[in-house]
Amino acid sequence: MQAETLSGGFADPAIQSAQAFRGVMEAMARPGTVRSISGATPPAPLSGAAGTVLLTLCDPDTPVYLAGEADCDAVRGWLAFHTGAPLAGPSHCMFAVGTWDQLNPLSVYKIGTPEYPDRSATLIVECTELTGSGACLKGPGIKTSSALSVPEVQAFQHNTALFPLGLDFILTCGNTVAALPRSTRVSEADGATEVSSCTLP
Repeated sequence: MQAETLSGGFADPAIQSAQAFRGVMEAMARPGTVRSISGATPPAPLSGAAGTVLLTLCDPDTPVYLAGEADCDAVRGWLAFHTGAPLAGPSHCMFAVGTWDQLNPLSVYKIGTPEYPDRSATLIVECTELTGSGACLKGPGIKTSSALSVPEVQAFQHNTALFPLGLDFILTCGNTVAALPRSTRVSEADGATEVSSCTLP
């Protein structure tokens, strides 16, 4: 077994997984806030944040879809060794990871059912930047409004229109993470009034 597969996990799993889980949950509870998250050093092309999220949320009962370049021997072996999560196609996964272009089209993922809206996929989107500026966010967990650099706006608007069904998103870049649950309303920040209101809480 290659050293790359065995290394890069949590050095202190009990403490680091708890810290990472709290960080991810806080990001989900306060959409648009950019937080640091660390603990994992996954193989390329995964970022540290994406690897940490996978180690924190995935286990043998959570099928994972590796999109695009993330679907490589190094990542497959690392994920299997550290989490035991099985690999699946996009229509059967609980978690998917990759860049925005590689994860599209979003229509292939599970959005839940009226009886079980929680039976949906969470997409871990690898971004080239992740900052508190850009699109305007409103909704649960946001006092007035916040802002976040998102890959595009229309797809998130369509996703929110499906609520209580829909996908949840975790955006990662380097060792930072932000979240966009399906309840978050996303709009373009192109008007003077909207721009001035879209500041991080």
